[in-house]
Amino acid sequence: MKLNTKSYEEKMQKSIAAYENNLAVIRAGQANTAVLSRVSFEYYGSMTPITTMADIRVADAKTITITPYDATTLKAMEKAILASDVGITPNSDGKMLRLIFPQPTEERRKKLKKQVQKMGEDAKVIIRNIRRDANDECKKLKKDGQMTEDEQKASEKAVQDLTDKYIKMLDAVTAKKEKEIMQI
Repeated sequence: MKLNTKSYEEKMQKSIAAYENNLAVIRAGQANTAVLSRVSFEYYGSMTPITTMADIRVADAKTITITPYDATTLKAMEKAILASDVGITPNSDGKMLRLIFPQPTEERRKKLKKQVQKMGEDAKVIIRNIRRDANDECKKLKKDGQMTEDEQKASEKAVQDLTDKYIKMLDAVTAKKEKEIMQI
């Protein structure tokens, strides 16, 4: 009996998707509506994401406009953006908010690149933990007599091949984001 690696591969795919979502939030000097994906404000007693309560558009390469569906929520949205980790002070004209993204300095680009590298390393740790779990299951199956030693070695090699594949994918995603940051 060989180990079924399907569930472990799915976990690795999900970890890459989560990593890409985390990278989308990094503000790299260009207007990107994903920076608002984690910003919520209080609306009728419950925390509500800004993205569900406003028309959010990229006006140009450096500007995002936020037009609330309910004009009474403008101030609350402005406070939520100020309190968040977006790092940009919104400009209000009474009807909409504008977020103007400044051109990052060389120092800021280097910090962003380091942040991306750290996030990449954290994602690799998650993938390696998935590999460890799969190898632990192989050892358990071998110990319980459900797997021969040859099957265990073949399963562990299959898991290692999967791990290598997803680590390469992570490296490619990281390199792409670093290149994007340094070209700004």
